[in-house]
Amino acid sequence: MIWPVNAYLVAVGGLVVGVLIGVAMMALRARADRLREERVRAEMAARVTVRPEVSRVLNVLRSGAMVVGPHDEVLQSTAQARTLGVVRGARVVVPAVLTLVRAVRQDRQPRSTELDLKREGLTSLHVMARVAPLDDRTMLVLVEDRTAARRVDETRRDFVANVSHELKTPIGAVTLLAETLEDAADSPDDVRRFARRLQIEGGRLSDLVRQIIDLSRLQSDDPLLDLNEVLVDDVITDAVDRNRVDADDRHVTLTVAGRSDLEVFGDQEQLTIAVCNLIENAIMYSERGARVAVAARAVAVGEEDFVEISVSDNGIGIPEDEVQRIFERFYRVDYARSRDNGGTGLGLSIVKHIAAAHGGYVHVWSKLGQGSTFTIRIPRHHEREAVDGPSAADQATTHSQEVDG
Repeated sequence: MIWPVNAYLVAVGGLVVGVLIGVAMMALRARADRLREERVRAEMAARVTVRPEVSRVLNVLRSGAMVVGPHDEVLQSTAQARTLGVVRGARVVVPAVLTLVRAVRQDRQPRSTELDLKREGLTSLHVMARVAPLDDRTMLVLVEDRTAARRVDETRRDFVANVSHELKTPIGAVTLLAETLEDAADSPDDVRRFARRLQIEGGRLSDLVRQIIDLSRLQSDDPLLDLNEVLVDDVITDAVDRNRVDADDRHVTLTVAGRSDLEVFGDQEQLTIAVCNLIENAIMYSERGARVAVAARAVAVGEEDFVEISVSDNGIGIPEDEVQRIFERFYRVDYARSRDNGGTGLGLSIVKHIAAAHGGYVHVWSKLGQGSTFTIRIPRHHEREAVDGPSAADQATTHSQEVDG
């Protein structure tokens, strides 16, 4: 028997419709099962709480720590864990740490590992992560920042050699001037001239030793271990005041702009030193009648909020081939000008170190003959709010460099 074509098409159409309905029913059933499973999981997670004694311990810890529930949800975390970028909201955002948590949950055996954390817009961090079970449902995660220790180990090898080389110049000058001064004892004019030069070289030697001591102290001090709230406006005001006399002597105008309500975590004196060094350099490499502007602003990079402190000048600028080296210890772009003004070549190294120690970096834009802008970017310590639009560091793309630790 041969079916009519129309009847055949109807039968095939019915079969197709039946298959589609079946697939749709299966998808709906799977979705309902998934929603039911998520609801049960959420209800179970909601019943998981951190024991009061554990919560009290976390509240006094200065290191990165968190308690993770049975479904990888973060039940409680310290400010340091959030600052390090391990936690965002109720999620563990570092895959290697999350893998460690799941492995410990499976066999209940404590584990530890060393990790290099790559963070968008920030310096990389070297951390030690440890995970151990607290009870049947929760895990304790401890994250220790070892970036500073590694940085010190890497720089200590060549630091002594650099210091020895730099100390030879002022020490040799002092020795030579002392001998010349003795030979010129019968000439009061020569004595006065050599004495003034001796005072200058003695001042350079004193500044060099002081900055070496400062840098050594900074390398052994981690400002994020003691999370103090720092008002950025206080940092800028103090740094500007310390450079006011030099600016007036050189007829350089200092101005302050930007927001005055921004706060960060860290060490106020260290941050002041960093901004002070940038202002001092801007004044040193500017001509008479120039302008130096200091500003603070809030910016966002991805899901993170930051504070930028920028120091801009319309001075001589930096050659493009020199930008890559200006943060090296003892390096000077204009050696003659730096020597005449008492520069040691350590100021920008100190700025770089302080920025890295606060979880950030320093960015520089410069154009020869037009001026330079140095920008320190460090994380904010509170919840996200309105930011101030595109930052100076984001807009400066020509002859620019991001410098981490």
